[in-house]
Amino acid sequence: MIIILKQGAQKDKVHSLVHSLEESGLHINYSEGSHTTILGLIGDTSAVDTDQLAAMDIVEGVKRVSEPYKAANRKFHTDDTVIRIGRGAFGGGHFGVIAGPCSIESNEQIIEVAMKVKEAGASFLRGGAFKPRTSPYSFQGLRDDGIRMLLEAKKASGLPIVTEIMSLAHYDLFADVDIIQVGARNMQNFEMLKELGKCDKPILLKRGLSSTIEELLMSAEYIMSSGNTQIILCERGIRTFETATRNTLDISAIPLLKKLTHLPVIVDPSHATGIASLVPPLAKAAVVSGADGLMIEVHSHPAAALCDGAQSITPAQFASLMQSVSALAEIEHKTLF
Repeated sequence: MIIILKQGAQKDKVHSLVHSLEESGLHINYSEGSHTTILGLIGDTSAVDTDQLAAMDIVEGVKRVSEPYKAANRKFHTDDTVIRIGRGAFGGGHFGVIAGPCSIESNEQIIEVAMKVKEAGASFLRGGAFKPRTSPYSFQGLRDDGIRMLLEAKKASGLPIVTEIMSLAHYDLFADVDIIQVGARNMQNFEMLKELGKCDKPILLKRGLSSTIEELLMSAEYIMSSGNTQIILCERGIRTFETATRNTLDISAIPLLKKLTHLPVIVDPSHATGIASLVPPLAKAAVVSGADGLMIEVHSHPAAALCDGAQSITPAQFASLMQSVSALAEIEHKTLF
């Protein structure tokens, strides 16, 4: 349920209403936008008298919300959430680009890529230290050493860093990581989501390869219900009957998510297809579809990459792509960071 307050509603009466609702066991999400102030009621609202609320002189209207996700719902928070880290930002007209290798392989490799993607216009550096792989015999990442190397690349380049957490047992290693990524396989690891909801870092939440839009938003709700509202949603392709590509990029998910939620939405075209030549056109499609950012795998020598070389583009290709992304972002009235 949401309560829309009248413009200029008296603060003392608003505080009194909020206190009364909380006393009845409800959690109140207070959202003050540029034109509208909304109270989002989270909990069992079956006993709430909507007519009584609507009759109050500070209330413009009362609406019941059927969607199970409340905190992530745009109806509860009409203005876009903007997440700022360093010189980059996502949401509210801001467009951020995350770039870097799938896996961290050495100090030299991650620092070289960091400097090149920064020069091309990326505002965040990605790199996998812990790698979820289908086969137990595949390269699993450099783990602790990978985090250390990523932090050295952060120091050398000045770029905020993004890396995936595989287990809460590793959480202490992420103290200096700027954005914690929850991968597709852990999107519904609810115990992990609840714990990450207690931290003060932005969480990049990737859509599961077989998950619905509602399931993705409910996973975001798990994080938000524990207190962390800094969430970036990532569409990275879903599994369909098609085998020509690694996954199928659900381009329709971008405008749909932008309609349903106030959280920023970015796209990972690298994992969506698994084919490097398809990354640039899908990245451009994501921009014009309303995305708030991109996450792109970049490797100096894709053929020699220890992980996902087939979907990685070179720094030169990334620089060319960034010129197109910048032009399209301007057309879409987004500020590229």
